[in-house]
Amino acid sequence: MWNIQQAYIDGAFVPVQGSERLEILSPATGQPIGTVTLANRDDAKRAIEAASRAQPALAGSTKAQRIDMLRRLEAAVLARTEQICEATIEEYGGPLARSRWVSNYASQCFADTARMLEGYDFERRMGDAVVRMEPVGVAGLIAPWNSTAGSICSKLASAIAAGCASVIKPSEFSPLQARVVTEALHEAGLPAGAVNVLLGRGGDVGDEIATHPAIARISFTGSTATGKLIARAGLETLKRVSLALSGKSATVVLDDADLATVLPMALGAAFMNNGQACVAGTRLLIPNARMTEAIERLRVAAAAMRVGDPRDPATAVGPLASKAQFERVQRFIRRGLEQGATLVAGGEGRPDGFDKGWFVRPTVFAGVRNDMDIAREEIFGPVLSVIGYDGEDEAVEIANDSPYGLQAYVFSSQQQRALDVASRLRVGTVLVNRVTPELSAPFGGVKQSGIGREFGLFGMEAFLEPKTVALAQPG
Repeated sequence: MWNIQQAYIDGAFVPVQGSERLEILSPATGQPIGTVTLANRDDAKRAIEAASRAQPALAGSTKAQRIDMLRRLEAAVLARTEQICEATIEEYGGPLARSRWVSNYASQCFADTARMLEGYDFERRMGDAVVRMEPVGVAGLIAPWNSTAGSICSKLASAIAAGCASVIKPSEFSPLQARVVTEALHEAGLPAGAVNVLLGRGGDVGDEIATHPAIARISFTGSTATGKLIARAGLETLKRVSLALSGKSATVVLDDADLATVLPMALGAAFMNNGQACVAGTRLLIPNARMTEAIERLRVAAAAMRVGDPRDPATAVGPLASKAQFERVQRFIRRGLEQGATLVAGGEGRPDGFDKGWFVRPTVFAGVRNDMDIAREEIFGPVLSVIGYDGEDEAVEIANDSPYGLQAYVFSSQQQRALDVASRLRVGTVLVNRVTPELSAPFGGVKQSGIGREFGLFGMEAFLEPKTVALAQPG
């Protein structure tokens, strides 16, 4: 049984001053696996003070010193890869393949950022001026429960590369993953206060990070509703804010696509991470002329998806993270039926053979209109809405008809045709004939899917601000 009662502040694990305790439940069984005592606002103030003390030295560090820190972080997190994977499965129910990918990605963030930093020039000449890219200051990094390890490490890699000390608040619903990652960060031996980690509620710890004048920058990944609260809270001190928020991604299958190849990929994009992914392609746009064939293929493929023990390599969909998520998904399935969608696969309740845990049936709806709730709202579970269209113009119109604009997928046997459609989609990222991301490229959304970008060069520059020093010419 886990018993987590500490925050990581000023280079040491210290008892939290908060008193609220949460029970940690296994998503596969619903049974307790531990407890966590949450930090409070006073703990957050201590962490911010520690980061503020560390900031001048970190801002003054050389590029070589930052690369060394990134390399040490990479090695320390890499050594904990199996523990990160196990914590992800135990606490979150992530299928084995996905959990392995996340745990490997956590260390890879630091390696990729170190390589990028080697060729980065912090000074540029522009006319009579020298433009210096300087660290923005202490950063608040807020990570979601559905991608804890990867999000912590990705954000931290960019902050360290830019010379920013950090206060990290993982979701209070991911204490096991956060603890294992934090132990690795400690082992990297960074200067005290450069990295601080604490679990707490958004109403006190999150609010303190969002409002404290010593925090200059916030990087938040999570829901659009929470992102708006953070943006408002940071307005008084004009914090630099980047928000990676909700999505309702469209997968556009053009009429020349090979459905036998494409539809399994589309299902994978929809149900990745048990459907708990902001980039999940949960609106599948199919030409009406090919709808009958597509629906039959989806029916067979969805029925064949293995639901079960996330440690089993054959499992495609594990349990949802919590009872709250389970109940949310059930409500949306009922809503889809009430609004007239046709159930192709799945439906309400647990799959046959499951009487415990937060397992759901991988669900596919056909006959979905783009104004239905299941097509408008981020469900965060394995529920796919199939929408018909006639012609590319209508496909683009439907795909863009969403308050969100995070990611999209386009499939066609003609690459240029797919690229032409991709250029018309109002999203931050389009994956063409693939479902794997390019992690060196910028990631973020438009519309209500966020502000700013993460990953790679753009991710690091979000923690930097240009200072112009204009020189008088001699004579």
